[in-house]
Order: sequence, then C-alpha cells, then structure tokens
Amino acid sequence: MGNTVDSVTEELSAPVAVSDSSEASVSTMNSAEKPEEEKSLLSFFLIALGVGLATCLTPCVYPLIPMTVSFFIKQKNGVGKAFIYGASIIGIYVLFGTVIAATLGQAAPNFISTHWFPNLLFFTIFIIFGLSFLGLFEIQLPSKFVNNVDAQSDRGGLIGIFFMAFTLALVSFSCTGPFVGTLLGLGASGKFIKPIIGMFGFGLGLASPFVLLALSPELLKKIPKSGGWMNTIKVFFGFLELALALKFFSTVDQTYHWRILDREIFLAIWIAVFTLMGFHLLGKFQMPHDDKVEKLGVPRLMFALAVFSFVVYLFPGMFGAPLKAMSGLLPPTETQDFVLSASSSGQSSENQNPDFPKSVKYSSFLKLPHGIQGFFDYKEAVEYAKKVNKPLFIDFTGHGCVNCRKMEASVWIDSEVLKRLKNDYVVVALYVDDKTELPKNEWFTSKDDGLEKTTLGDQNLDFEITKFNANAQPYYCLVNPNGDPKPMLLPRAFDQDVKAFTEFLDAGKAKFLGK
Repeated sequence: MGNTVDSVTEELSAPVAVSDSSEASVSTMNSAEKPEEEKSLLSFFLIALGVGLATCLTPCVYPLIPMTVSFFIKQKNGVGKAFIYGASIIGIYVLFGTVIAATLGQAAPNFISTHWFPNLLFFTIFIIFGLSFLGLFEIQLPSKFVNNVDAQSDRGGLIGIFFMAFTLALVSFSCTGPFVGTLLGLGASGKFIKPIIGMFGFGLGLASPFVLLALSPELLKKIPKSGGWMNTIKVFFGFLELALALKFFSTVDQTYHWRILDREIFLAIWIAVFTLMGFHLLGKFQMPHDDKVEKLGVPRLMFALAVFSFVVYLFPGMFGAPLKAMSGLLPPTETQDFVLSASSSGQSSENQNPDFPKSVKYSSFLKLPHGIQGFFDYKEAVEYAKKVNKPLFIDFTGHGCVNCRKMEASVWIDSEVLKRLKNDYVVVALYVDDKTELPKNEWFTSKDDGLEKTTLGDQNLDFEITKFNANAQPYYCLVNPNGDPKPMLLPRAFDQDVKAFTEFLDAGKAKFLGK
C-alpha cells in the first residue's frame, strides 16, 4: 500500500517547506536539549558507579578484596600492579558495554523502548536475576571455562594481571550479573554511548576498593569481616530487581493496550515487594542463605525505616494520589480504575467546553491527563481548532516516555498551566510509540525514510520528523491551524520550569491573536 489514498495520510506524509525561523527554532531546540542529555548521562554514570560499589559488598566479591590486595602489596611495585588490575577490570566492562552498544546500533533505542520483545526479555531477565539474589538458585558460568581463564593468570606480567581481572569478572558473575543486566537494561534504551558509560561507571566502582586498599594497606585491618550481612544486601537487591522488572512489562502493557498492569495493580505489587523488603531488613523472616538475626543493628534499622517510609508514600497512590516523585516509573493515572477524589488527580470538569465532541478518534484506548479535553488525531484536531478559533497545542508523546509522565505530573498539573491548556488551546496528543495497526487504506510510504507506515505510532513519529525536524519526546509545538503545521514559537522539550512553560503558552496565544 505504497500510496496515500486519503487526505489525512497526504497531510501526514507530504513534505512541507519549513520557514527559516522554524529551522532556527529546531536548531536552537536541539542545542537546548544538550545540557539535559548531558545531565542524564552524568546521572546514569553516577548510578552505575554506585551500583559497582554496591557489588563489592556481595558474597562473590567482598571476600576477594583483602586476598587480592594482600597479593599485590607483597609484590614488587605492587601499587602499580594494583592500578593495572583496576584498569583491567574497567577495560573488561567497557569492552562489554561497547560490544552491546555496537550490537544494538543507533536505531535500537526506539525499538527497545517500545517493542514487546526486548521489554518482555528484560522483564524476564530481571525476574530471573531477582529470584537468584533471593536464593532460589545460583547463576554460574561453566566451571571449565572459568578454570581455563584462571590458569592464564599465572603467566605473570601485564597479561597475567589482565587475566586475574578477567577471572574476578567470571567468578563474581553470579553476583555481578544481575547488576550488569540491570544497567544494560536501563541503558540500552538511551543513547548509543549510554551502555558504554554505564559499564565504565560499574567497572570503576567495582575496581576502586582494590586500588584504594592497595594504596593504603593499613585499611585492610579496619574493613569488616565477611558475614551474613552481605547476603542481606544481596536479598535487598533481589527485591529491588523484582520491583524494577515491572517497569518493562508496564511499557509493553501501555504500548499495546493490554490493560493487565494498570496503575493500582502496579502499586499493589510494589507495596507488597517493598513491605517484604522492610520486614526482611528487620529480621522478621529469613531467606535460604540468611543467618538468623540475633540483634538489629542501627544501619539495618535505618534502611528498614527508609523502605517503610517509601511504602507509606506509595499507599495514597492506590486512591489516585499523583505521586509526582515516581511519575516517570508508574503507569499514568488515567489507567487507574478507582480514584477517591477527582480533584486529587486533576480529573475536574472545570472549564471544559460543553460543545466538545462526545467521541473523538482513538479515545477508546487513549486518554489525556488531568481531565483535559483533546484529540489524538491531527486532522480531527485541526478541524475543531478552526471551528473554535484556537491555536493547536501538539504534544508529541509516548507510552514509554518517562519524561512525558514527569512533565504531566509536575508541569501540566499546575493550576495556571492546566487553565491555559483547557481554555486557550486545542490539545492533540500524538503518541509516537503506539502499536495500533491502522486500516490498510490509511497506510502510506514515508518520504523521509521510504518505509511504509502502518501503525498509529509510526505515522505520528513520521509526522514529527517530516514537519518539525525532530524526534524527541516530549516535544511541544504551538501551531496555527489555519495553515501549514509550522511552530509559531520555538518548540519546547523536557523542562520542568512551570513559569517558563506558562510564558510559552501565553506567548503562543498572543502570537495566534496577532498581539
């Protein structure tokens, strides 16, 4: 079905000349997004670094630290060799991250973020790793392979040190595997460089204790001895893995409209998981490899207090509380069947237009947040905007877009922003990752990449790329419906500055009215 057969697909696929000002706006927008991207990568690096340090406390790694450091400090130029050992650990994980990034390729992020196969694969991996951490079974590499690598460490010199580091990576796999899998799962849906940065941070965190203790051998006498506390940490991360697994299933559930894991079900599972985590920290029950808790230490008590505080924070979400801090991870409030108060989630009918169509295209499975009346089809939105003489607010969004949910929970919900969206604009949300297959007579071949666009999400993404020269989400464009779809102002991406967003909406309205 390579040709367009109706006016809707012609409008979506035909190229439109973009004015110089629009091109400048897009260029400026792209440059404005760079600090946010850099901030995201820095945050991911710090998370990976922390995860690498946490791995050092697991039963597979911690006992090896004093033994390995003692070996180096007895060697001639032991500190230098310890640095080479640490660099080898980092290099091994960076190489692994590079292979993963190269395998995924530049086009993979959108596929991984939205398609059912990678998300369900990561969901399964997280569940397996979580159960392994809880003690149901142990994930191990073939012993023959590990022994062959270990034998190479006796060769001496730089090659021997490298194989010592490689042996550490293999021997500790049953503990580090879930951490590495988690980082790759979180990093694979980002930029090409993200898996590499994640593995660099992880390797740096894992290698740091070996190098630092080699620099200060006297600290070896002060570090705690191995014990049952390490398995407590392992179980803690096991519960965390089970909780994080739901995010991947939730993405598929929303993108394909399965409606299996609605918001209240997601929250109920999280509340149960974190409650069990808290009771385990208090020693109220033991997992297979746990030691019996005779006395409750202050650190365990503080961790338990933090976990139970998080559970208390989650609980009002069962009745519709927005839970802004978790908005990027939770399914949207619109999937929740029961909301105690309409005002608590913004589902107010205030300032709504009684003449708004009773049914709009795709509204049976797509919803706008906070009770906003709007559309999910561009042509339908244009026709209504002309009728009521209002500008268009185009929201390029996605079911798997974490930052889209953050904007809706922290910016859109603001009373001044919400008032403007409801009164001054016709809102149209264009989901770029929705997998709903359209009738064949609506398919068209993109003039951007030459591929046939058969789903709602593919057509919306093609529209964003060809008309606005962008493919980021969220991406907000203010458009005059009486003409070609060109942004009246510089489009906005992810930015939680409420005041700036309000001024953006006011400036768009003034531009539309010719003020």
